[in-house]
Amino acid sequence: MNMKSIEDVFIHLLSDTYSAEKQLTRGLAKLSREAFSPELSAAFKAHLEETHGQIERIDQLVEKTPNVKLKRMKCVAMEGLIEEANEVIESTDKNEVRDAALIAAAQKVEHYEIASYGTLATLAQQLGYTQAVKLLNATLEEEKSTDLKLTDLAVGNINQKAENKA
Repeated sequence: MNMKSIEDVFIHLLSDTYSAEKQLTRGLAKLSREAFSPELSAAFKAHLEETHGQIERIDQLVEKTPNVKLKRMKCVAMEGLIEEANEVIESTDKNEVRDAALIAAAQKVEHYEIASYGTLATLAQQLGYTQAVKLLNATLEEEKSTDLKLTDLAVGNINQKAENKA
């Protein structure tokens, strides 16, 4: 995509983020299956449901914002983050150590999404896309909340059990 305006940058980033969310739906389903802790598995399932809602929000944004149409593209950053999570699964036994590593991988994803949605919300504000700002900020807050939930799971439980495995 040849970007010549801030609106082009917004559309490019939105399209990339849409691709990332679509890829993540497949990734979260696998993480849920591969987690050892029932609490972590449930957290991944809950975020999967949330991710479906985030995809719907992007669809709403496109419907309600003139001149914004998604481009077909593949988010290579998310592809890499999911590959890292797959490497964790392949290189660990299904126990607390795997869970600690899966949380780390999932938090990398959350931080990427927080950066993406924060940037999108700022660009939407600059472009005067008031409705888009609301939708993007709603997703941004969900991503921040998920990151905190993962931290709580790690610090409050999983990392200690993983440390005792050593």
